Amino acid sequence: MKKTLKFIPLLLLFVLASCSSIRVNSDYDKNASFDGYKTYAYHKTGIDKVEISDLDKRRILRSIDEAMAAKGFTKSDTNPDLLINFFTKEREQVDVNQFNAGWGYGWGWGWNPWMWGGTTSINRYTEGTLTIDFIDNKKKELIWQGMGEGVLTKKAEKKDENINEFVSKILAQYPPVVKK
Repeated sequence: MKKTLKFIPLLLLFVLASCSSIRVNSDYDKNASFDGYKTYAYHKTGIDKVEISDLDKRRILRSIDEAMAAKGFTKSDTNPDLLINFFTKEREQVDVNQFNAGWGYGWGWGWNPWMWGGTTSINRYTEGTLTIDFIDNKKKELIWQGMGEGVLTKKAEKKDENINEFVSKILAQYPPVVKK
């Protein structure tokens, strides 16, 4: 029993380490002046090409609207400063973990059920990438791009929360901190 208790902290560490958070990064045009951008609209033709459900598209658009409003931007269909586009990608991931526990020869006396091996666990999940582009509407040039990668949820009641987390973490990097 004492041997089993020693493995519980190790198992908890493994479980916590396997919980994937959203990883984000961004890139930007170092010559762009981010102070001049106050209004935005969506790049409709680009967003129409994204191959996800209309429900998820609306979730992403709604989440971007909320984040942009919190940053002081105004949505404008007539001559906006920025055009916003996004892309998505998803892929299935499989983690195979082998956990060998118990006693073998030399660790105690007699036979035990773990002598010939341990357990193997297989974890399947979907990892997704959301890329958000900001395009200068006058110059028609990409000025900022943010990308987030993380585990997606299939549960409808958790999708809003998951998408909000992706968008808020990505847009937290906008505007970039330009070092002079």
